Amino acid sequence: MPKEKPEYKRVLLKLSGEALLDNESFGINYNSAKSIAQQVKELHTLGVQIAIMIGAGNIFRGIKGREMGIDRVSADYMGMLGTVINGIALHDIMNKEGLSVRLVSAIEIRAIAESFIRRKVVRYLDNGEVILFTSGIGSPFFTTDTAAAMRALEINADVVLKATKVEGVYSSDPVTDKNAKIYQKIKYMDVLKEDLKIMDTAAVSLCKDNKMPIIVFNIRKKGNIKKVVFGKDVGTKVY
Repeated sequence: MPKEKPEYKRVLLKLSGEALLDNESFGINYNSAKSIAQQVKELHTLGVQIAIMIGAGNIFRGIKGREMGIDRVSADYMGMLGTVINGIALHDIMNKEGLSVRLVSAIEIRAIAESFIRRKVVRYLDNGEVILFTSGIGSPFFTTDTAAAMRALEINADVVLKATKVEGVYSSDPVTDKNAKIYQKIKYMDVLKEDLKIMDTAAVSLCKDNKMPIIVFNIRKKGNIKKVVFGKDVGTKVY
């Protein structure tokens, strides 16, 4: 039998900071991070080019800072630095798994990460290196969801993979509504009209305007990343 081929050659994986948690409410769980690294490695060995945009919800959210009374711009920069902490941890764990990884920051932190230069990043991907994007786009008022959509377009990715803790996109919150139904496919406009909050509206609109598909799936089920990339019936496709 012929070997299966991946549906997508170059992907942008959007990881929330919570993906690095387990049962904790704060910080980085080594086993969770290692599981992600191993799944990325499996895809990488199959020839898939992978870039990752990491969030910081496990450390600090800009919105939380604003609730505390911290200035919006300051709070957003604190969140960006949280993504760098997550990036350093994931970079180290992926290296130990044998992956060649480039840690890239939208904020200049030369001692820790490379600055984002589009042509260099594309060259790294072509050469088989994994990219870890941190600091969002380096500006306040933009979420890492929007940053993921922007970077996906800039690197000519085939798809944005939105990793979550639920199975996909639901008609309402499945935690509070037992009658919530999951969509196998849903259009960008329906996501926006129904305010389904899978990503912020700027990110969804950016993908819509540029016909960049989004697949929302459960990262906590090991093997799901590979299933999604190989076109299996996992998660919800936004198109």
